[in-house]
Amino acid sequence: MAKAWENRREQMFPRFSAAQIERLRSLGECRHVTAGTIVFEQGDATPNFNVVISGSLEIVQPVDGREEPITVHSPGEFTGETNMLSGRRTLVRCRAREDSDLLVMTPEALRKVVQTDSELSEILLRAFILRRVALIAEGRGDAVLIGSSHSAATLRIREFLTRNGQPHAYLDVEKDPGVQALLDRFQVEIHEIPVVICRYERVLKNPTNEEVADCLGLNPAMEPAQVHDLVVVGAGPAGLAAAIYGASEGLDVLVLESHAPGGQAGSSSKIENYLGFPTGISGQALAGRAITQAQKFGAEIAIARSAAMLRCQQRPYEVELAGGSTVKARTVIIATGAQYRKIELPELSRFEGNGVYYGATPVEAQLCEAEEVIVVGGGNSAGQAAVFLSNGARHVHVMVRGKGLTDTMSRYLIHRIEVGKNITLRPFTQITALEGDGRLERVRFVDSRKNETMTLPVRHVFLMTGALPNTEWLQRCVALDEKGFVKTGPDVTQEELTSWPLKRPPYLLETNRPGVFAVGDVRSNSVKRVASAVGEGSISIQLIHRVLAE
Repeated sequence: MAKAWENRREQMFPRFSAAQIERLRSLGECRHVTAGTIVFEQGDATPNFNVVISGSLEIVQPVDGREEPITVHSPGEFTGETNMLSGRRTLVRCRAREDSDLLVMTPEALRKVVQTDSELSEILLRAFILRRVALIAEGRGDAVLIGSSHSAATLRIREFLTRNGQPHAYLDVEKDPGVQALLDRFQVEIHEIPVVICRYERVLKNPTNEEVADCLGLNPAMEPAQVHDLVVVGAGPAGLAAAIYGASEGLDVLVLESHAPGGQAGSSSKIENYLGFPTGISGQALAGRAITQAQKFGAEIAIARSAAMLRCQQRPYEVELAGGSTVKARTVIIATGAQYRKIELPELSRFEGNGVYYGATPVEAQLCEAEEVIVVGGGNSAGQAAVFLSNGARHVHVMVRGKGLTDTMSRYLIHRIEVGKNITLRPFTQITALEGDGRLERVRFVDSRKNETMTLPVRHVFLMTGALPNTEWLQRCVALDEKGFVKTGPDVTQEELTSWPLKRPPYLLETNRPGVFAVGDVRSNSVKRVASAVGEGSISIQLIHRVLAE
């Protein structure tokens, strides 16, 4: 790992000065370890934070009975990466290379440093983030995914691991030599893929995202009896903003996310019109930074935990999760966002994840390298996808039913599409059929101006049309508009307030249930932009403080 990231080694592995170490001494304890002592093991849930005072620590990755070296920490250097803040299991093994003296701190003490010492916080967070990025780039994790590029389930798990920043090795049964030997060893048949192997110990065959999360220890343990100040359902930009502001202001915050942080924005290849990022930032990078911020202030993030029902007849409110467990909250923020609308095609479900996709991340881009692709949709997400995919695809066809993009897409993206040599805009166009044997091979579409049906030999279609709110789990608990989006503030009618128990009307982002708020794309009449969602998430916290004080 060190060689590939040598130009950033000083930031990845900084050395504390004597004065900086002295600031930490009151929060830790000194410990002497002899050569060969395992300081922490791969898979440990809550490893301590260690600063080397004398001697050295070696960091290695256990891989199927052997060790691969990663780095050696010398005096002044420290252990850990983002797992120190997230509570996830450690991915590496740490051993004393020689007799060593360490300053040892608990994760709670480390979090206190991160929250109160701005100088050390910057050093620590930069190092933690860069180390996690390097682990991801090098595939140095405790999981192996064996699958196929023609498997929708494989794509789902790859995207889940990638968007959650979980380092892993991926082996393709059609491309990687030696896969069969691994399958034979763990007694796995080809038809049972995708398979996730955790720490070369546990085998999951075609697992759900929740099973993968549990196997890899991605989530902290949740206490059913605990009543949280705030439960945020959804970790898109709005939900993450609420978590950051809420936790930073002392609230006990739990975030529930059914898939991966970032929501729809998390699958954007590059967002270039968000304040403060003139060169743009990917949705995944933005979400990753936001997660680290939220965890820095103490927010708990639960991944692959889907809300199945909001029990709003009593307070504290209860959010029932898929699987039956519940979490309790004094206040709730609904930030479940929206999903792309599925076009009505008889063969659509057969090709989803196997030629038809709803996000254009690097995972999907690898599948269509040097091939023709179709992007359906005229919004900014479709434009970002088209520009991103054009960097590797042979040709990108952008299909919209209307006359063009002017009314629905930002001008900078329209210009990129217009000047793109391998991008063709096809207005007044609609897909009528998807065809293929086993996987997508051809796409039929009609040009409404000529009433002419044409066929393209395209194996990859990206659908980014319209938006359907993720509100099924609310089950008439809060008022919805005619399209299913959550009504808040002045949009709530008097008829919908018949059970409202307070003298005051609902606050700006509050539903017809006191203390239940909606922010971001799931809210009726919201502006569907990342900056707007972040703004709503931050504003909601000020209103929640008022509710908690009532």
